[in-house]
Amino acid sequence: MRAALLCVGLLLAVPALDGRELLRMRVTPAMVMAPGFLTVRVNVEAAAENRSLQVVAESPDFYRSSEISLDGEHASPLAVFEFRDLPTGLYEVTGVLVGAHGPRATVSRLAKVQPSPGR
Repeated sequence: MRAALLCVGLLLAVPALDGRELLRMRVTPAMVMAPGFLTVRVNVEAAAENRSLQVVAESPDFYRSSEISLDGEHASPLAVFEFRDLPTGLYEVTGVLVGAHGPRATVSRLAKVQPSPGR
């Protein structure tokens, strides 16, 4: 089910008509030692249709998500999410901008949480 939603979201990930991106995301650091701490910065192009922003960090063995409401064109252009205490694994971090009629844009990045020395 998640894979199907991700595929649909990726198909809907289109830039704005004037060439600007609706959604940009940066995950730092791209590689970290366990237990992992990732910071996800998401820039959202202002639009009246924007309703919410969801960010998911998912590995084969772990899933965590966070969602915030957006106040259309009055929302802050930057949202920061923190994912703490992530176990070892390769994570797909996905941001989904949701509008009044469903997903408007999707972006994904990879991040790796490596085992700590001695573990």
